[in-house]
Amino acid sequence: MFDIISRHAPHNARIDVLSGLTVALALVPEAVAFAFVAHVAPLVGLYAAFIMGLVAAIVGGRPGMISGATGAIAVVVVSLVMDHGVEYLFAAVVLMGIIQISFGALKLGKFIRLVPHPVFLGFVNGLALVIFLAQLDHFKVRDASGAIVTDAAGHPEWITGQPLMIMLALIALTMAIIEFFPRLTKAVPSTLVAILVGSLLALGLGLDTPTVGDMASIKGSLPDFHIPDIPFDLETLKIVFPYALIMALVGLIESLLTLNLVDELTETRGQPNRECIGQGAANITTGLFGGMGGCAMVGQSIINIKSGGRGRLSGISAALFLLSFILVGSSLIEQIPIAVLVGVMFMVVIGTFEWCSFRLIGKIPPADTLIGISVAVITVFSDLAIAVIVGVILSALVFAWQHAKHINATTRTNRMGGKVYELNGPLFFASAHHFQEIFDPKHDPDDVVVDFKNSRVADHSAIEAIDKLAERYLKEHKRLHLKHLAPECRQLLRTAGDLVEVNVVEDPNYHLAVDKEDFSGR
Repeated sequence: MFDIISRHAPHNARIDVLSGLTVALALVPEAVAFAFVAHVAPLVGLYAAFIMGLVAAIVGGRPGMISGATGAIAVVVVSLVMDHGVEYLFAAVVLMGIIQISFGALKLGKFIRLVPHPVFLGFVNGLALVIFLAQLDHFKVRDASGAIVTDAAGHPEWITGQPLMIMLALIALTMAIIEFFPRLTKAVPSTLVAILVGSLLALGLGLDTPTVGDMASIKGSLPDFHIPDIPFDLETLKIVFPYALIMALVGLIESLLTLNLVDELTETRGQPNRECIGQGAANITTGLFGGMGGCAMVGQSIINIKSGGRGRLSGISAALFLLSFILVGSSLIEQIPIAVLVGVMFMVVIGTFEWCSFRLIGKIPPADTLIGISVAVITVFSDLAIAVIVGVILSALVFAWQHAKHINATTRTNRMGGKVYELNGPLFFASAHHFQEIFDPKHDPDDVVVDFKNSRVADHSAIEAIDKLAERYLKEHKRLHLKHLAPECRQLLRTAGDLVEVNVVEDPNYHLAVDKEDFSGR
């Protein structure tokens, strides 16, 4: 079940381990930064990154995908921590994990396939912009405690002069190494080489530039098992559950969309339902060991894939390397220049953003362009989950509006002198009004046949539309015959039920989709 090392592992293990080291180095400042956002201690973010990364790599449904503490979760929990304290956060993370496992057990992960491609493009582009904007915080002046320095008006102070030039030079060097080193050799991930070269250069030349240690100390011990110190009663549940539900939804949406992105990059297929369970198990464990919770990380996942990490070993290695940094390597990791890691993330932004989106403008329907832009903008300025939900709703409305025009009918006269309407196209809530306009009860002959052979009755609004049509013809004292309706349609019809002509050979039988998906998510 847990294919930690695949049958191809002897060939890939070295690359997976080196890729995991690269990812672990990039995880440190992100975890610390997100801990600051959530108003918790840096180690709470680091523990979350370690535990999320380890458990999700083992149990999850997408080898090569990296999980950890994320900004999407940090933003949600701020008010909970501020109002009730960190113990309530740990409880919310545990409950979040239980909800996510429930999603996976109910096989709801497959519904991520309903996200249209314009929404996916908007999500990817929006996240690229979010990652870029997050790096700008590193250009702000920080005090000895790692907090951002502000002026009298409350505006942040920005790095200027020689420190800025040094930082920009290190960023440029890092990006150049990542871009051009693979042309020499791919035996070692170029991102790891860039981090090592940039760090050694800064230390060797004694460059005055911010380092990881300037943000916060990452030195710590093994996380301890800890049941949240809160009252276990209904009042606590009322406080914790809303946060847990939002965190679970945000985490699953980001994780499953990241899974789709990794699928696209690797031309393989992950297991959405198993990933839901993996994320849930990771969050339960994190909450019980003093972590802030999290989900899949787009930036670190792309770093891993671009560095050659494909198997579960890459995610496991990243988590274990991160733990080793906390336990024994903090003094070394804290000397890594922030500029080097910013350069790494800038390359992630370039690799994440779908530049083809610009070429698609004017070539795809304007509605799809608008949806993609809307999702990207909402992702940047609001919330990832809201952005995706809005995008799916907009796509559904556009689809309904377009298909509402597709229903039509051809008419002919049968040998008995009656008029036959042969319907074409789906009958559903959006086309129900146009469906009524097709018919002319006042001027039709006394005998009318409506043939649904080339149509599909899709929802309850369609059933109501058929009943309403029957009432219109009955008021004119004319005979209406309905042909080729499915048995389930006939059962729901009230007025028109007795007007249906049953043909057991020709009548359609609309079967509901049977969920045959197994635990693997396939």
